[in-house]
Amino acid sequence: MKKLVTLLFTGFILMSCSAAHNAKVKEKIAQEYGDGDKKKKVTVKTRSEIEKDKTPIVASKTISEKPNKPLLNKSETETLVATSTITTTKNTIEDYITLYAPLAVESMKNYGIPASIKLAQGILESGSGNGTLCRTANNHFGIKCKEEWTGESVAHTDDAPDECFRKYPSALDSYNDHSEFLANRSFYRNLFTLDKSDYKAWANGLKKAGYATDPRYPQKLISIIERYKLYEYDRIALNSGYVPVTSVVAVNSSATVTQDYVVQPGDTLFAISQKFNSSIDRIRALNNLSGNTISVGQRLIVQ
Repeated sequence: MKKLVTLLFTGFILMSCSAAHNAKVKEKIAQEYGDGDKKKKVTVKTRSEIEKDKTPIVASKTISEKPNKPLLNKSETETLVATSTITTTKNTIEDYITLYAPLAVESMKNYGIPASIKLAQGILESGSGNGTLCRTANNHFGIKCKEEWTGESVAHTDDAPDECFRKYPSALDSYNDHSEFLANRSFYRNLFTLDKSDYKAWANGLKKAGYATDPRYPQKLISIIERYKLYEYDRIALNSGYVPVTSVVAVNSSATVTQDYVVQPGDTLFAISQKFNSSIDRIRALNNLSGNTISVGQRLIVQ
């Protein structure tokens, strides 16, 4: 009888110890992970339950994940704001330069417009070829229709809603017209008195002549020129020689083989010179032209 009482008493003590131990385990877990009703959900198992199914104590915690790394670092992108607001990459701008630098150099030779200025304007105004106006109208320089324009046009919101902008058949036509636009308008006459290697003077001269309304237009052009070293293309053009747009080269037409050409819609002197492997000054001299203006149906002597 004494043995039975002793066993019962011992069992009661062990159960009490186990219950006390489990209570301490629950309290410790609650302290570590918080109150499930107020903070985080906690699932607690007693030692006997753990031993029964070998399932460990589990507590759900919120995991804060870092955002994925952007495809391009901020330093590798640039926002161009002119006729469109475009976020572009350094690679896209460099591709644009590679594609159109030969046209800019040729324009500098024929018209005297710095290649650096032409490329910087093209990059800024066209969003390096990705702007709305460039994609829909091949307009790389944001040139509006003006009163003399007789070609196609598109409506585009710039300084005012639905303004009239020129539309071109190709990028080449846009580059040619930009040269003609600057060379033949009185507003830009003073530009051609500036040093062709002084891109800063040209950038400020364009703003002063009214090319753009943005007060920071010169700084934007200068920044693009210097970051992408576009002045190197000025040196290429200058080292190979060019004839200023205001001069006329004397040509002995009797000593050369010439032919007639009838001016077609969209033609410019530059485009015609490229077609016949000639120069603008040579065509002007052959036809006694004082400027670069030609008209559809006009018959020209070309070499």
